[in-house]
Amino acid sequence: MKRFTLFLAVLIPSIPFLSFADKPNILLICVDDLRPELNCYGVDYIHSPNIDRLAAEGRTFYKHYVQAPTCGASRYALLTGRYGGPSNNALFDRAKELETNPNASPPSMPAWFRHNGFRTVSVGKVSHHPGGRGGPDWNDESIIEMPNSWDRHLLNAGAWQHPRGWMHGQAYGEIRGDASQMDLLQAYEGPDSIYPDGINTDQALKQLDSLAKKENDKPFFLAFGILRPHLPFGAPKKYLDLYADAELPAVPHPKQPKGRTTWHESGEFYKYKRDGMDPNTNADYALQVRKHYAACVSYADGQVGRVLNRLDELDIRDNTIVVLWGDHGWHLGEHAIWGKHSLFEESLRSPLIISYPGMPNPGKLSHSMVETIDIFPTLVELSGLPKAKHAHGVSLKPILESPSSPGHDAFGYFSRGYGHTIRTGTHRLIAHTDGYVELYDHRTLEGETRNVADEQPDVVAQLKAKIEKRFR
Repeated sequence: MKRFTLFLAVLIPSIPFLSFADKPNILLICVDDLRPELNCYGVDYIHSPNIDRLAAEGRTFYKHYVQAPTCGASRYALLTGRYGGPSNNALFDRAKELETNPNASPPSMPAWFRHNGFRTVSVGKVSHHPGGRGGPDWNDESIIEMPNSWDRHLLNAGAWQHPRGWMHGQAYGEIRGDASQMDLLQAYEGPDSIYPDGINTDQALKQLDSLAKKENDKPFFLAFGILRPHLPFGAPKKYLDLYADAELPAVPHPKQPKGRTTWHESGEFYKYKRDGMDPNTNADYALQVRKHYAACVSYADGQVGRVLNRLDELDIRDNTIVVLWGDHGWHLGEHAIWGKHSLFEESLRSPLIISYPGMPNPGKLSHSMVETIDIFPTLVELSGLPKAKHAHGVSLKPILESPSSPGHDAFGYFSRGYGHTIRTGTHRLIAHTDGYVELYDHRTLEGETRNVADEQPDVVAQLKAKIEKRFR
């Protein structure tokens, strides 16, 4: 902890400070591997009543895109408001740079709020490592993922022993060792607490109770990270029972794409115990996987409901901005991928819902295109803080006030040699690091199944220029 003292001393006077009487609280809910496959997004077979309730009270963004299709890099963009850091270790890399050079990176989003008078608390998986520590079991107090950002950065591992065990845990404290011996799909009888998210939500509720006490003279910024539906797919059986008789639609474009693309072999998925079954060749097993994923979504939705209900019980909902954000999408057989880690639409599009008291036209869906990096400047403006000029995004307040207000192109990247991507209202371009390009035309039914780069060279040139300008 001592090694960050110099940075803190330099940082505090560099941020304008305001008095915060009557400022709103902020609840940021981060959900891992969550597709925009929710009832409020028009998917009627998913049971997501609590997220749907939040959507009815706020603004749902139908075309929200993350910066990277992997947890650490996407959360880097959320928590710094900046492009960059394409690897899962991006936040740890940033911390190492700050250790030797306090000016290596501007303040993070929670740091900006913390030094402008907010109490900042993180519970669960908000940055890449649940609890925000490094080391073999992710609990080394000397290795901080986000220095000077949180007053408390918490993870109660419970029966799972440590954050690493919690992160990949199944029921009743089962920790992943050899993934090939751990069930990919699981649904045991019991309360929410038999799986990792249950005890995590308990801790979030305790923090809410503490932060809402009248003697606390500061508004709070509470970030609450929900693990499921991250692999392995385990949730209490009552959530799987919701889908016992559900009829799921056919998976669109389920075949492996031809030619060179960002397709991959779904290694994270296939390393778990599957008893030799493959969802790409076994339709019944593919349906099982999809239903277990849906059960995990409903389990996550249950945790959202517990926290939203506590806001109401504490009578602070009317002074709290609530954001629900998915850190990236997830393929359920599209392009014959079962996972994230591609630059296709399914990996980069995720849910974003923002709700605040007095929002005009609550419940109206917006089709305006936005990015994760827009969340930082949006919360800054809604909270009345000094503008964070170092953030790369733009405030979404105009869309929050009028859902038809225009959005903007969305940019992304990945560290596996794929390079950068841009999503416009009509196309997606993926520019590989070696000069190869994929261009997909979303005005056609083929969408991201046929590379039209050779047929539309002018569009390729135009979009490559946008990428170069944006990341220059």
